[in-house]
Amino acid sequence: MRCYCSVLMLFLSAMIRLNAFVILFVSLLVASCANIVPPEGGEKDTTPPKLLAVEPKDSLLNTRVTEISMRFDEFLVLKDASKEVQVSPVLPFPISTVVLGKKVKVTIPDSLLKDNTTYRVSFGKAITDLHEGNAFEGYTYTFSTGSYFDSLQMSGMVVDAATGNTVDDVDVLLHYAEDSDSSIVRKKPAYIVRTTAGGLFTLAGLPAKEFRIYALQDKNGNLVYDGGDEKVAFIDSVFTPLPPNDKQPLKLLLFKEKPVIVDTAITVATGRTGAARGKRKGEDVLTYKVEVDTSNKDKRTHDIKLPITVVLSQDSFVYDTERMFLSFDSAGADVEVPIVVSIDTLNEQQLNVYASWKKNELYTLRLLPGWATDTAGNKLPPSKYLFRTMNDDDYGKLQVRTSSKYLDDKYVLLVKGATDTVYSKPITDTIANLSLLDPGNYKIYIIVDENRNGVWDPGVLLEKIQPEVVIPHNNEVMLKAGWENVEDFTPVGERKASEGDKDDATSPDKRDADTDK
Repeated sequence: MRCYCSVLMLFLSAMIRLNAFVILFVSLLVASCANIVPPEGGEKDTTPPKLLAVEPKDSLLNTRVTEISMRFDEFLVLKDASKEVQVSPVLPFPISTVVLGKKVKVTIPDSLLKDNTTYRVSFGKAITDLHEGNAFEGYTYTFSTGSYFDSLQMSGMVVDAATGNTVDDVDVLLHYAEDSDSSIVRKKPAYIVRTTAGGLFTLAGLPAKEFRIYALQDKNGNLVYDGGDEKVAFIDSVFTPLPPNDKQPLKLLLFKEKPVIVDTAITVATGRTGAARGKRKGEDVLTYKVEVDTSNKDKRTHDIKLPITVVLSQDSFVYDTERMFLSFDSAGADVEVPIVVSIDTLNEQQLNVYASWKKNELYTLRLLPGWATDTAGNKLPPSKYLFRTMNDDDYGKLQVRTSSKYLDDKYVLLVKGATDTVYSKPITDTIANLSLLDPGNYKIYIIVDENRNGVWDPGVLLEKIQPEVVIPHNNEVMLKAGWENVEDFTPVGERKASEGDKDDATSPDKRDADTDK
């Protein structure tokens, strides 16, 4: 009995030690799991898909290719295939392009192919990898249904006529010369290519035929110019493609035609009292809001280039300028300021209050009882607004210096801010000084104003009138409050005379204030 108990005690002791070991092991394992750190992500994949094989092989002669199978090294997706995948010559119906895992399959109906013709299938940016969207770009598959390849080509660039900047992703279209001048508004082109970075294009594999050349910013993808918001460009004469070694780069000026205006008449209230308008059924009582900052009379907030705007809740009202007063504080006394009030030409619910503003002055606008009345006879309540105008230090200055070769009234200097034009005048002096400019970025242009009407004119397609040329300055000007910039106008692509000089705050090309006031 004693022996049996001893054995039992030894067994229990061993089990206790074993359980302790197990508990310790499990505890360590749990602690280790609790501190697991996920692996750090590597660099983002920027490599486009790689083409491993294509069947049938590229550049076959005497072959009517009706199916193209392309195998890549990773899984794929198609983006905008109907727009990006293009065939030249253009087929009367779209081809089928699908993705099957790592393969792209293109199907071309045999009935659409012509004899003795070189075909080029370009894929644009349609083929991208599955996860990162890296595009397989620049590939064109070529085959010929005849015994030779058409080897002529044409190349050039497309430029936005209104800005002088090159335009990417615009279609360049070729129509056969025997087609009428209006073919671009009636039918699809014979050949097509899309511009790449810098507005450049090259259309290869062309036959020795005469073509009419157009560029089209095609909004609806129908390859036909529909007017409206679409932009178009054209070459004046017919053109025959050249051998690859012969360089004759073409330049197409893209423009949007002026819309046909049926009625430009605008009725504006005149005199000291605004004109009444018929009240519509169901309108609420007339209310208003004066858009000025009255939060701090010492804070300069009102732009002296702009009127005060009063926005009303409806356009059925009568206003009376005899009950509207504007004054500024002069040595403790109010000095009344003449005002001109008019209804905004674009918004009949807005009144504009104009005055000859002084800089950094505290103004008071008083609207007396009955200053405006709705057609039901309800008078608007009075109100009073104190606000301060901005000072010179709240604006920037810009001096633009032009070459004497532009001293002609057919050249117009144009300066544009982010949202509007701040200067547009014929060049009569080599120096133009602009002041009271809002802080921001500005672009400078020179318009070659052939008809000398003072504005840029777009072209007219069917009348074969080209748009006027716009020459852009080679950089954008950044202007801060209290700064003064001096810019020597230099067309894009030309070097400044002082290009080698250090371009800093003391250079003759750009002088800025030392501090931002």
